[in-house]
Amino acid sequence: MSQDPSTSQGDGRVASLVAAVLAKKGLAPVGPKDSLRDAGLSSLDMVNLMLGVEDAFDIALPEDQMTPENFSSVVAIEALIARLT
Repeated sequence: MSQDPSTSQGDGRVASLVAAVLAKKGLAPVGPKDSLRDAGLSSLDMVNLMLGVEDAFDIALPEDQMTPENFSSVVAIEALIARLT
């Protein structure tokens, strides 16, 4: 999974979290803008990803920000984190 700097920001932590969730399920890596739902992540996987983001970035996600749109891709998650930090 290569990061294209023109499509993804951050220090790679989000991409690493996503890659770990995908790997646990035996799913292929995704690009920064690829749909995580289309990649095979379930609602439970998304919750685990949300918890991982909170832990990795030492933030508490506001309930109104825990939306499918905010967790649709690596880029969407990075944008969410940028807004909250």
